[in-house]
Amino acid sequence: MDLFGNIFNPTHAESIVLIDISAGSVAGAYAHYKEKEIPSVIYTRRLPIEIRADEPHEDAMLRALSVLGSALIREGAPVLARTTGSGSADTILVSVDAPWQETKVHTEHFERKTPFTFTKSMVDTALEKTRVATPGKILADESIIGTILNGYETREPYGKTVHRASIVILTSCIDEKISESIVKILRSLFHTKNILSIAGSSLRYQAIRAAFPHERDALILDAIGPLISIVLVRKDLLAAVTEVSDAVSAGTGSWGQKVIGEFTELAKQYPLPRTIFLLAQEQNASSFERALNSAKLGKLWLSDSPPKVVSVLASHISGSIRQVTTAPPDLPLLLMALYWRHRSTGE
Repeated sequence: MDLFGNIFNPTHAESIVLIDISAGSVAGAYAHYKEKEIPSVIYTRRLPIEIRADEPHEDAMLRALSVLGSALIREGAPVLARTTGSGSADTILVSVDAPWQETKVHTEHFERKTPFTFTKSMVDTALEKTRVATPGKILADESIIGTILNGYETREPYGKTVHRASIVILTSCIDEKISESIVKILRSLFHTKNILSIAGSSLRYQAIRAAFPHERDALILDAIGPLISIVLVRKDLLAAVTEVSDAVSAGTGSWGQKVIGEFTELAKQYPLPRTIFLLAQEQNASSFERALNSAKLGKLWLSDSPPKVVSVLASHISGSIRQVTTAPPDLPLLLMALYWRHRSTGE
């Protein structure tokens, strides 16, 4: 037994504040990550965004965020301290949904007549040249979600000799004024200055990819908030992102027809996969499934057999993230915790 192992090789641990901001609610959690252990979500809280008469939507959201932050400090920090020995967090991760963010995907190509070595500096230079500032928006996240060398997708591309290469880039932009207001509120409440933002649809795509690594072709139907987003994954790569700006009543026939309309537009450009991952709060998942089934999806796939709809539940990621609070599972927060684990470790 190595009595000095823990002294000279201390186990790395960190605590993260997770903040989820959607069009209809705000939520927060404390998550704790410790080397060689399954990360745990220790405290969660979700609050509705209640819009007062003649009040802008963003003002109501920021007011709810301030109340949520106070609850995290007052109620959550003591729970974190009892569990980990410290009530402070190292980082705050903020996920922002529509209408305050947008997600885009694009591909950059590299090709020469003679073989060349594909390097990270080559990619960094290309990203710098193609990065375009959008007025009123800030770049919150820029992730390379796929690399193709000589026609084959690879996870370890750098240093290889190729004739041609492509990288698939996912970018998240957030409204600049909203981002500044969010950061101002969080900095007034928490000691940490390390605040990271990402668009919610980008985060959940990357989390689903980590949770279901063997599903290389799928549609991700994100119905967690009042606004719909759809992600198309082909050959393990994100091919398209659609974000619906107008809300429809959740789980109704009109909602189902709206989804079918978006699927139809995607089908004009791509063959649709036969797996649909449905993201919704668990209490709403069955009504969404019924709406999809009543919309007769099989017709769009030109088949009597409808595609497989998989409602993503907390149980699907329980092996990667465990929730130790007695509150009901909050899927967006659990996916945030999974995303951070994958971001930090690649697992």
